[in-house]
Amino acid sequence: MRFLLYIDPGTGSMLFTLAVGLVSVVWFGARALFMKMKFFSPAAKKDRNKKNIVIYGEDKRYWTTFKGILDEFERRRVKVTYLAGSADDPLLEKPYKYVETEVIGLGNKAYAKLNFLNARIVLATTPGLDVYQWKRSRNVDWYVHIPHMPGELTTYRMFATDFYDALLLSGQYQVDDCRSLEHLRNLPEKECAIVGVPYLDLMANRLRGMKTGTRENITVLVAPSWGDNSLLNRFGGRLFDALAATGYHIVVRPHPQSFISEKELIDKLMRDYPQLEWNRDADNFDVLNRSDIMISDFSGVIFDFALVFDKPVICAYTDFDKSKFDAWWLDTPIWTATAIPRIGTVLSEENLPDIKALVDSALEDKSNERRRQEVRDETWMHRGEGAARVVDYLVQKLRKLQ
Repeated sequence: MRFLLYIDPGTGSMLFTLAVGLVSVVWFGARALFMKMKFFSPAAKKDRNKKNIVIYGEDKRYWTTFKGILDEFERRRVKVTYLAGSADDPLLEKPYKYVETEVIGLGNKAYAKLNFLNARIVLATTPGLDVYQWKRSRNVDWYVHIPHMPGELTTYRMFATDFYDALLLSGQYQVDDCRSLEHLRNLPEKECAIVGVPYLDLMANRLRGMKTGTRENITVLVAPSWGDNSLLNRFGGRLFDALAATGYHIVVRPHPQSFISEKELIDKLMRDYPQLEWNRDADNFDVLNRSDIMISDFSGVIFDFALVFDKPVICAYTDFDKSKFDAWWLDTPIWTATAIPRIGTVLSEENLPDIKALVDSALEDKSNERRRQEVRDETWMHRGEGAARVVDYLVQKLRKLQ
């Protein structure tokens, strides 16, 4: 019997090779079938349709924030998608080749698109991700927030940036505030990169190309924020009565949100003071450039005016109610409250009747120039490099995610 089981070496070698070949055919065939099934699976289809970098422009008034960034992507020939909330967003008119644009509308119409977005990275100025209607999409890998103004993020409504993965900031104090909030709320650390302020860089470049001229009369720009703490809600018509008596040219530029959330107040003021110039330009550069002094509150436009145009400001920034904002959590002073006294004069109930003397004194006082430089260094780091640093961050993050 043992002789019947004998296989000569040549035959054994041939059978072994055949067995290995059959196993290899089965293995590679199964592997090819698996890869084909994976390629045509819903998950693979989603991955193939995934956009690399999406920039969401919530409203046309934020177009200056993104213009330099999109220009930099275009310069580098890197494809990016820009989702515009407003159909008349100025960026939609730019002849970009590498920037794909799409209008997704405002409010719930936009959120219906954003909540199911399929992208590796989303960059936005919009606070409140995963807090209000805008939810994190399960098909987005990385959410990045960039503020639309210098200043601290703690004056956002509570939890405004908690569910972003990264913040692109302009000063170290913003990083410190972020870390403090994360510690208090037991949140994981977000990536914080100090990149500067791209739209201030654009403003500074535009200003350098402008010719300076002389004006016959002083122009006072009133540029408030909106909400209970705002200049218009605190002083209302009393401020305009005092300013009208100065004989200066008065321009009023309400915050765009005021025309929505405070429409009754704005409509009344416009009816009562038709002799004032009411400005609603989409681009605020011209009105800032032709104004000699600004009166505001806690609006970020004070930094545009003081830091780019190097002009004096008068601000009503007292008794700020922190109860609705992230600043409520922190014991440290709000940075803006420490910056305003260094860049201008504080407007109060006591000195409101002497507004002309206040304006004249601010225009003549040259000592604030040095203090404006201090504030400029704190909140506008990497001047002239903002857009390039934003794109550097996004491109490097994309490579890691891929």
